[in-house]
Amino acid sequence: MNELFTISERTMQSLEFDKIRNLLADMTCCEDARNAALQLQPSTDLMTVREEIQKTSDFYTLVVSYGTPTFYHLKNPIGTVRRAKAGSTLTPGELLRIAEVLRQIRLLDEWVGQNKTMPEGLNPMFSELAPNKYLEQQISSAILSEDEIDDNASPELATIRRKIKNAQLRVREQLEKIIRSQQYQKYLQEQIITMRDGRFVVPVKAEHRGEIGGLVHDTSSSGSTLFIEPSSVVEANNEIRVLEGKEQEEIQRILQALSAECATFGDSIISSYQLAISLNLYFCKANLAARMNANKPEVTDSGVVRLNKARHPLIDKNKVVPVDIDLGELFTTLVVTGPNTGGKTVTLKTIGLLTLMTMAGLLIPVGDNSVVSVFEEVLVDIGDEQSIEQNLSTFSAHMTNIVSILKQASFHSLVLLDELGSGTDPVEGAALAIAVLENLRGRDCRVAASTHYAELKMYALETDKVENACCEFDVATLQPTYRLLVGVPGRSNAFAISSRLGLDEKIIEHAKSLIATDSKRFEDVIDKLEASRQGLEQEKTSLS
Repeated sequence: MNELFTISERTMQSLEFDKIRNLLADMTCCEDARNAALQLQPSTDLMTVREEIQKTSDFYTLVVSYGTPTFYHLKNPIGTVRRAKAGSTLTPGELLRIAEVLRQIRLLDEWVGQNKTMPEGLNPMFSELAPNKYLEQQISSAILSEDEIDDNASPELATIRRKIKNAQLRVREQLEKIIRSQQYQKYLQEQIITMRDGRFVVPVKAEHRGEIGGLVHDTSSSGSTLFIEPSSVVEANNEIRVLEGKEQEEIQRILQALSAECATFGDSIISSYQLAISLNLYFCKANLAARMNANKPEVTDSGVVRLNKARHPLIDKNKVVPVDIDLGELFTTLVVTGPNTGGKTVTLKTIGLLTLMTMAGLLIPVGDNSVVSVFEEVLVDIGDEQSIEQNLSTFSAHMTNIVSILKQASFHSLVLLDELGSGTDPVEGAALAIAVLENLRGRDCRVAASTHYAELKMYALETDKVENACCEFDVATLQPTYRLLVGVPGRSNAFAISSRLGLDEKIIEHAKSLIATDSKRFEDVIDKLEASRQGLEQEKTSLS
């Protein structure tokens, strides 16, 4: 097989694979990992699927043995690192985000080092992690936040900031004398020291402008207050401004130096970040498997699907009934019959969804010794595709899908058809359904189709490589059991159900007399088979 084949989005939505991707995405640590989960695609290449399934299984072993390492909400640093490599000076926030990525890589590397055993297949993957504690600490020790550089980011910065503090202290001492002075207090709007344009000033009443010499830096909105820098502190304020300029120059030098370091290790940062995202996705796959109590199936390209104790992963695990499904080994076509709400559609979706999950490298909720084949196409007609806008009836919409399926189907196809032939005259619908199945059987496709038609039960009984299955219905409780019985055609429960609900027996007998002899004989055979099966099951239960 080759990767030219892809599974259509319509198929994935019909089988609810998009919901599995959403479950996976909700477990991820950041936007990039989430997008990777949402873009997960089933592969049609056997070797790729086997490798991915094995990786997921190995990560599942890690999770069970050691738990899941901590993942932080990372932000993609690739664009930032590339800017640094091009010579740009990064902002404190950008550098902190790179440090966070480096911290994540270091913690992952330390987590691996703490584990005594590692699945052999994962060693090459984890060995590609490139922690850089040196650069991580350089950034973290120099930058306190997006708005603050540590005093000790460099000796020069520490010296400059010490000089600024001393100069500010001298200015404050001078201004404190003014606002406490009996001479000047009456000229002040308030006895406070404030700042305007980065310079220390005092608020002076406008009418006393000439009483305190200095520079006016601002006026209140009412015009009643002037913010004046007294002449006695102008020189000290000038010194502060010069020192602040030097402080900014030194901060820029520090940021430039750290940016250059990031550029030096740029390729390593980018590749390790991408690996961290990939690792997060694999750990999420493993945790999803743990949540579903999933297993690794045998993966082939033989067209065989054998699902033991399979559970639909989107149905509450406390309510879902496990089913055993075989397809592609003793027979290539499975005809599933049974009453409405009995589980036919769920059975088809279970086959399709678990196949897609396997092809996407996910473990699936099945028992031991399960087998899933990789297909080049998974083609489905499931659910009511009626479109009022397109003016299509239910039958027309289904038939449109089937026409499309027949154009693509081959030996390497899995075809799932729900309520085949429904929505039209029963005689014609049954004939069309048989003709479609015959066409697909002639191509050696793997087909599972649900139907109500008795003609298809007979077709399955009489045709090579075609097998009946039914969704069991308990007439005593008038409830489906959701068990799938392969090799058993579905019973027509209309008369039994009507009788249990109290319909007059004379009416029921009259209805029976109206059924064609062949149909009645066929239903009688099914009844005997079902009675025999239930008897054997009871005997088996009593012996166990």
